[in-house]
Amino acid sequence: MVTAVQHACFRHQLHDNRPDGSIVGSGMAGQSVAETKTEERGSDNSAGRSAEVDLIAVLVAVTGGEPRVMTLDGGRALPSGPFELAHRSLQSGLRDWVEQQTHHPLGYVEQLYTFADRDRGAGPTAARVISISYLGLTREDVGRDSAEGWRSWYDYFPWEDWRSGPPPVIEEIVAPALTAWAEGGGTERRHRVALAFGLGGNPWNEELTLQRYELLYEAGLVAEAHQPRLDEHGLLVPGRAMLTDHRRILATGIARLRAKIKYRPVVFELMPPMFTLLQLQRCVEALGGRLVHKQNFRRLVEQQELVEETGETAAETLGRPAKLFRFRHAVEVERAIAGTKLPLIRS
Repeated sequence: MVTAVQHACFRHQLHDNRPDGSIVGSGMAGQSVAETKTEERGSDNSAGRSAEVDLIAVLVAVTGGEPRVMTLDGGRALPSGPFELAHRSLQSGLRDWVEQQTHHPLGYVEQLYTFADRDRGAGPTAARVISISYLGLTREDVGRDSAEGWRSWYDYFPWEDWRSGPPPVIEEIVAPALTAWAEGGGTERRHRVALAFGLGGNPWNEELTLQRYELLYEAGLVAEAHQPRLDEHGLLVPGRAMLTDHRRILATGIARLRAKIKYRPVVFELMPPMFTLLQLQRCVEALGGRLVHKQNFRRLVEQQELVEETGETAAETLGRPAKLFRFRHAVEVERAIAGTKLPLIRS
């Protein structure tokens, strides 16, 4: 595992080297809209310009063992809409927009970050766009019309799926391209690349999803780095592009969820009311992009008393019928006091 010191050092280096000078999670995540507007008015470079507040949802489900995200516009955008005075709160505004655009009600929701990079609008005279992003967890309803909007998040980040071992795209494309780019930036840049992508003997850390994407952006290896003139780029790594910085916001949501399943049982928000332990394991593996040790995983779930038997069974493809379990709701109270861990276990 990457040490806490290495991780902190990497984040500091990355923030200092953002091509646009912005810092994700740099203190705005908890601000109100009023506070955001106050900061905007105090900016010398934004005098005379208005600010628009946009609400964006990273809505996640796990279906058939695949982590999926709700999208619009043929997979190019996340559900979003402006915050309006008629909205009772930021979260209620988000729920309204998501349900209008996707016909899918939101369940569990938590705020991610506020993205307020300068000139996120359409041009120098456009209003400054401040995007407040949220992570939502739900269950995909395959029978609904909105099902076509669900896409695997590995379509956008193919280098993040290690369930079958190191993705070939890293060795064949990503590592050579980033290594060549890093040579022009000295030791510090080479260290950042090696730490983020597990090169040079460094371990892979599934939580660095955002840092990996931002390195690729900084190196000009993703299409978003070349907007709006997408025809004037050279080598790009595989992965579906999104409008403006929606893929960056999606990466933020993935990183948050990968970290959170290790200390809060939010994974149960993605499970049906009754499930087998194998289904639970596959869900955790899908989110983390890593396989877990079957027996150790089950032992951990039992020790944490996260689930309880329902008395029913489900027929699985091979072997005897599997026991069905449900989330033990008493954990809701207990986890508020001590926390309930469901870490990824290396196979």
